[in-house]
Amino acid sequence: MTPAQIEIHKWTAQELERLIFACEPKVAVFDCDGTLWSGDAGYGFMAWTLEQGLVSRSTNDWIDTRYRAYRAGNVSEVAMCGEMMQIYTGLRDAELRAAAAKYVDEFVRERIFEELLALVVRMQRAGIELWAVSSTNRWVIAEGLRDFGIPEQRILAAEVRVKDGIITNDIIDVPTDEAKATALRRAGLPRPDAVFGNSIHDLAMLEMARCPFPINPSPALLEAATKNGWGYYRPKAAEDIDAAVNGESAGQC
Repeated sequence: MTPAQIEIHKWTAQELERLIFACEPKVAVFDCDGTLWSGDAGYGFMAWTLEQGLVSRSTNDWIDTRYRAYRAGNVSEVAMCGEMMQIYTGLRDAELRAAAAKYVDEFVRERIFEELLALVVRMQRAGIELWAVSSTNRWVIAEGLRDFGIPEQRILAAEVRVKDGIITNDIIDVPTDEAKATALRRAGLPRPDAVFGNSIHDLAMLEMARCPFPINPSPALLEAATKNGWGYYRPKAAEDIDAAVNGESAGQC
């Protein structure tokens, strides 16, 4: 075990729930991939749509080359997450929504952390206003959050402009790192009561929270949490799964 793993307190599910409600949050903000469910739904969706033939072979080859460069740290997370949406330029938004619904139903829903789903439902019933922030595309995030009851108007996700029902290459936002905090401030949430995140790319919004809650933290976030004197929670289904974010210095869409 690393010094960080030895020094930081690991919460039980009961402790996590007690700490959340002791915080008496009016507003709670969640990251999605790795926090509410395991895995990288952004990359998974892209790979799946390429297999389904939604984009041309040349686009497929181009984005594969770009993703390899991203994994090597030669393409930024902001650029990569944006390009992972721009490959659908010219397609109908309704087509991507339908594809996202199918992908989430087949590959994401089964990876939802049961404790987090139950906790979010309890928070919603308690009248807490729930938000989500993610660098994964809005098509996937909106579908993935249906079970959690977080409405689309409270989702701040990677997004491109849609004109007359057609996807354009005009990027609206890619909330990651400090941009997650910026997106929250822009939404009128300069200091949310409770924030939940799993990677170093959630650190900026965790630090702006009155009550930060690292969930299934990556090694870099675990180290940052230790320095900040925070605890953390690891869902049961994630206990034997490597929590490292793909090339933590490069990021995870």
